[in-house]
Parts: sequence; structure tokens; C-alpha cells
Amino acid sequence: METPVFEEFEPASDCDCPGCARGRPAVPRSPAVRPAARRTLAVATAASAALGAGPAAAAPAAVHAPHRPDVPAGEEPGTPQGKRAPLHGPGGRPAEDDEAAGITRAEIIKRAKTWVAAKVPYSMKKYWSDGYRQDCSGYVSMAWHLPENEWTGSLGQFGVRITKEELQPGDILLFHNTTDPEKGSHVVIFGGWTDYTHTHYTAYEQTPPHTRRKATPYAYWSNSDRFLPFRYKNVVSAPAGAEPAAAEPGRTGTQGYPGPAYFGPGANNKHVARLGRMLVRRGAGRFYGTGPGPRWTDADRRATRAFQLAQGWRDADADGLPGPLTWQLLVSGRGRDIPATAGGPPAHRGAGFPGRDAFRPGAHSDHVTRLGRQLVKKGFGAHYTTGPGPRWSEADRRNVAAFQRAQGWRGRAADGRPGPETWRRLFS
Repeated sequence: METPVFEEFEPASDCDCPGCARGRPAVPRSPAVRPAARRTLAVATAASAALGAGPAAAAPAAVHAPHRPDVPAGEEPGTPQGKRAPLHGPGGRPAEDDEAAGITRAEIIKRAKTWVAAKVPYSMKKYWSDGYRQDCSGYVSMAWHLPENEWTGSLGQFGVRITKEELQPGDILLFHNTTDPEKGSHVVIFGGWTDYTHTHYTAYEQTPPHTRRKATPYAYWSNSDRFLPFRYKNVVSAPAGAEPAAAEPGRTGTQGYPGPAYFGPGANNKHVARLGRMLVRRGAGRFYGTGPGPRWTDADRRATRAFQLAQGWRDADADGLPGPLTWQLLVSGRGRDIPATAGGPPAHRGAGFPGRDAFRPGAHSDHVTRLGRQLVKKGFGAHYTTGPGPRWSEADRRNVAAFQRAQGWRGRAADGRPGPETWRRLFS
């Protein structure tokens, strides 16, 4: 599958997550039967044969580890992460606060960001200053604020299975290879979809060399069909009136948000005009007959609500009044655009787009050269044998079509003719 280079994704072949375990020797396996048990079984068998006894008596049932029901105690397989452990390691103690008290999605993402900012080094044996082990499962244990360090074989018991459509920031994508935990087992935190096609998402994960936040193809770079979505069973709703983190922007601060008093019926100020212009760039042009302008109108409310709905927000979270998160997404250019039609790109004007006529057959201009150079920069110049140059060619069209298909567009939406949304994404 062609990797969408415009999002600066890393190719799967370069993945160095703990599940891939590339470039390091495999952890030695514990024997299937302990030496002492093997000697006991041999002695019992020999005694039975010497006495001429009938069929050997059934062996006693194996004692299982309480946190891994299918694994005999003391015979836990090696894993690409550490085993269950208290905070700060084997000599530590579980957290005193009760994990059942609950945690909001915003708190989960906020905790996940602390390790990203600190670039916590990956380690299967070391523990960070907060007490959590510096591997993938320790990272999720920290973000979920669990009382102990869990592993991929136990994290599932703290959550409930959900579907891809139900994923929200703070949920996880978990792959635990029960037959061979060393091969592929890994877990990441879901941070929100990167676009409306739901083919890529923001993943928070602990992986060599350190914690990262990265756009990732669903469900993961490798073993994609084996990663399962889970929701923490003690996640709680945000306080009333707070906007959700359904399209978590990945930036701190309010991006100059003026406050709720500047929006709504009767408002007349420059912030309303700026809001309208930002909404038009994100696909809300059809809501405005004239303007947008400084006076708040129902067009502003309907356009704001359409943008909020595009983020997956509902009910009171999509009331058409911009809060701090709505403002952040608009100012930073993050989140999902307002879709024009299902299966096609949003139809809004991209900044600096020269118009479709600049790319018709026979067109000759600097815009064509600029477009070609940007395609090459983003990794979509495979069809150029020379150039790119100022004359529109079939090579230009085929390269643009490849870029459009990488966005998840099909049919007429990926015809190779750049529109305003293609232009915006290409130069964003």
C-alpha cells in the first residue's frame, strides 16, 4: 500500500516498536516444564511401571497465575515488555489511590503528552520518575492512571472491546500475541482521527528510542488486522459545558481564543469575522449568502455547528457556539473539515489556490511548476521523467491523482485535476 507521504508517515519497514523486536535478540523462553516437575514426572512414571500399576493417574491440575489465567504460575512466557509490577519496579508498591475513581479522556491525553514532551527513553526494565515502566504497556498504564504496571496480556481486563467507529481519544489499540508474546505484541493510545476518511489516526506510543506522537495508518504499521480497540472501563465524561477531545489538536493554550462573550446573538466584533473566515476555509462557505462579517448571524451558528459535527461531537458539544477547542482547531488548521459530499473531499477554497483553469490541458504558468515541485517534495513525483516545468502535462495529472488517492479519495475526487482542497493539503 502506498504510504501517504504528505503526512510525513514513517514506512512500516522502519518500524522499531517493541512488537517488531527488530535488531535485538529474542528473549530466551522459559521451558514448557520446570526441571523439578520433569524429574518428579519421571520418577512417578518409573514407579508406576515397576509396580505394574494400571494406567497412570491423572496429573494434578496446574496452578495458574492469578493475573494470567491461561499461564501456569512461574511459567510466564517472555514478552517484548516487562511483566506486571508495582509502581517503581519489583520493590515498589501499587498506587494508594483507587483506579476505579475514573479519569476523563482529556486527562488521559494530557498524561500521555507528558512522556512525549519529556521524550522518555524506551526500556523494558527501567521505571520513570512517576513509577511506570518505560515500555508500551507501562506507558498505557501511566496514561490510564492504573495502580500498577500492566502488560499487553493484562491490559484488556481493564477495558471493554469497542468497534473502530466507536474509537475516541484515550482508547487504545492492543495486540497481544497469545501464542508467542515476543512476536508483535504492542499497544498504542488513540489520539483521534487525522482526517474524515478514518484511514489514519494520531497514535501516542512508547517505542524506541523514546515516546512519540505520530500519525499512523489504522490499525498499525504491522499486524494491522490483529490490533483490537479497547476503551478503559473507568473513563468518565468531561464536566458539563466542556468541549470534548474528539479531535484532540495536539497543542496547548487557547490559540488566542477571545472568550465565549464575543460570540452569540448580539455579538458584533472582529472575532466573529475571523471565525467566519476560518470556517469558510474549512468548508462552510455554503452557509453564508454574504460575508462573513463582524455581526453574529445564524449563518455563523450553523457553520460552527457543522464544523463541530465534523469532529464527531454531538448534542450540547455541537451547539454552534465556539469554545476554546473549536477555536484551537480552526486557528491551527487541525481537525476534520466540513464534508461537502460523502466519499469526496470538502469543497472550500484553499489558501493561494489559483483556480482550476491554471491546470487545464495546455495550461502554461508558474503555478504548474510550483505544483510539480511540491508534488516531488511530498514524494509524489514518480511520473516525471523531466521537470517539473510550467506546461501542464499528463505526468502532472497522474502525480496529482496519486496524491488524491493517498487522501482516501476515489472516482471523480481523484481525477488528477487539483482543486482548492488538493491545493490546501499539498501546501499545508
